[in-house]
Amino acid sequence: MPSCPPRRPVMSSTTAAAFRLGQRVHAAGDPRRLGTVRYLGPVEGHGGVWVGVDWDDGAGGRHDGSLAGRRYFVAVGECSATFARPTALSGGISLPDALRLRYRVQDFTKEEQDEMYVFSTSQKRVSVEFVGTDKVQEKLNNFNELASASVSYMGVSSIGAPNELNSLVPNLKLLDLTGNLFSQWQDIFSLCQALASLEVLNLTNNTMENDVVETPMLENIRILVLNNCGVTWELVEKIKVSFSCISELHLMSNRLNMIMTLDGKFVQGFNTLRLLNLEDNHIDSWDEIVKLSYLRSLEQLHLNKNRLKHVKYPSNLSPDGPIDDAAAVPFENLQVLLLGSNDIDDFSSVDSLNLFPSLRDVRLSDNPVADPAKGGAPRFVLVARLGKVGILNGSEISPRERRESEIRYVRLVMGKIESNDQEEIRRLHPRFAELKSFHGIEDEKPTSSISGPQKMASGLISITLKCVGPSMGEKQPLTKKLPATTTVGKLKSLCESFFKLKDIKVKLFVEEEGCPLPQPVEEDTASLMELGIGSGATIVVDEES
Repeated sequence: MPSCPPRRPVMSSTTAAAFRLGQRVHAAGDPRRLGTVRYLGPVEGHGGVWVGVDWDDGAGGRHDGSLAGRRYFVAVGECSATFARPTALSGGISLPDALRLRYRVQDFTKEEQDEMYVFSTSQKRVSVEFVGTDKVQEKLNNFNELASASVSYMGVSSIGAPNELNSLVPNLKLLDLTGNLFSQWQDIFSLCQALASLEVLNLTNNTMENDVVETPMLENIRILVLNNCGVTWELVEKIKVSFSCISELHLMSNRLNMIMTLDGKFVQGFNTLRLLNLEDNHIDSWDEIVKLSYLRSLEQLHLNKNRLKHVKYPSNLSPDGPIDDAAAVPFENLQVLLLGSNDIDDFSSVDSLNLFPSLRDVRLSDNPVADPAKGGAPRFVLVARLGKVGILNGSEISPRERRESEIRYVRLVMGKIESNDQEEIRRLHPRFAELKSFHGIEDEKPTSSISGPQKMASGLISITLKCVGPSMGEKQPLTKKLPATTTVGKLKSLCESFFKLKDIKVKLFVEEEGCPLPQPVEEDTASLMELGIGSGATIVVDEES
């Protein structure tokens, strides 16, 4: 009784009648080449029946839905469409078939094969019914223990018979359907109803339609992933009734630039939602984000890779807040706000993050305001300005880093302010006075009681210099006491002397706790005091490239 691999389901439909407009399909034999049916019928000058397909991401298309001067349909791209014979396309397979294909054991071990036979007196194997078959069949067919499954890019287009699916994987909790052929919400609702244990559903790269006819209650789903599914917020408003118990909603890469609520003001419902992922969309106005202010359970808001230019805490919104709770606090429980790779370029946006009552984890990397190479602030300035944040750009802020950053920031501000207008200083540096007082930093004033060497020593700071240039040779770090008024240009000259560097132009970097790489010191005319570099700092000396 030799083992046989499971038979792959065959797409029996070979005519255009097997397809419908709007149906998701893939190229026969290539489940990763996905597209949407946009036309069914004849093509002038070509015999037979054709299927017009608009392929995802182009995927080898040849035109925009028109051929020989005649338009058959409008494709998304100029070269994203083709006409194909029905036999060149697949309408997909059922989810039970896909699960069997991916998880059924196809090769038996020698021991398992031996259990299916007895041996005759001549040592020939003879198949005997029931000997060992129960164990093997259980291994092949019993998916009762399967808690998580992925059938990504397998051309799954239907859930099959609901009772078959439930019988096959009754305890399935996580299902990854990335890159399949689902498009209708009724299929997804039926899937969730058939799998009562399902808690996590990933529909990434399934192009979902925006029509929703029925909205059954699906209290079992906790995490819903709709990345790159063509989702609009209008659709989110429709399906939120069904997914009323979700704790995580992922909506990445949907070109979702507006949050259109029913009343045009604030998003309501989602009473259990803790994490909302809106990364890599086209959101360019903070006013859209303000509409999320009253999601009372929201703890994490992911906004990386959008087009936001400003951030402002939505204070004084209570009169317009939810009708049932006029005293609600905007973003009351928000702890994590990821703003990386946006267009934020002003310190007022950074300072406004202090007003979020529970914010502890912030990402600002790859914004102009946080990129020193583009004139933005180094990490120590951001740490000092963000008083309550414990994690910045994925790196924890230690008590030591916070203290050193705040002291350095105060010195930086003291070295740069040219006006004694306290109101102006408070506007530009809201935490300056607080930090100056907290760390006991006094204004530098000349006194007649200190003179000579003692006065000179009082203005010195201790700096550790580390030479790392590849052509500089191995050199031991040096600790030097220098006047706080030493400029960067002067320090470069001193380093050339200290380390006996001939004909080598140097570049300086300051090491900061929490930063994986030293930060460049660019301004030759700025003093160490003006840059906030004080005693205990480490300066890395490298050669210019």
